[in-house]
Amino acid sequence: MKQVSTLFLKLALFFIGILVLALCIFLVPKIANFAANLYPTIAPIKYLVFILMYGATVPFYFALYQAFNLLRYIDKNTAFSELSVKALKNIKFCAITISGLYVLGLPLFHFIAKKMDPPIGFLCLIIIFASLVIAVFAAILERLLQEAINIKSENDLTV
Repeated sequence: MKQVSTLFLKLALFFIGILVLALCIFLVPKIANFAANLYPTIAPIKYLVFILMYGATVPFYFALYQAFNLLRYIDKNTAFSELSVKALKNIKFCAITISGLYVLGLPLFHFIAKKMDPPIGFLCLIIIFASLVIAVFAAILERLLQEAINIKSENDLTV
């Protein structure tokens, strides 16, 4: 049963990665061109959108890789190890980085949203909030896992 659930989660991570890649290939250039068309006098706005959105994908894919490693550790029955704690710590830092990048880009998206009917700034806030929730969840899991490892090592020493 454990192998099936981790396989399902690995497949979910793979499809999430493919979905984000498709969004980066097809949607980000359209958003950048749209921003450039809204403000033709501001030349670097297109490149700022590219830097922000593609820059956020780097920690996103690193976090996906760490989550995949975490699932591999579960498959190998080494979930209660320092490697798992390190993977959770990396996921936490990646989520904070993504949130920080979008916080820095919030004025840019607000600038673009001033000329749009559906507020794109709201989507930016959702990304920031979701990343912070992931960071807090990873921090809690990291702390709990570290405590479980400490208890396990104390029990191994007493026996």
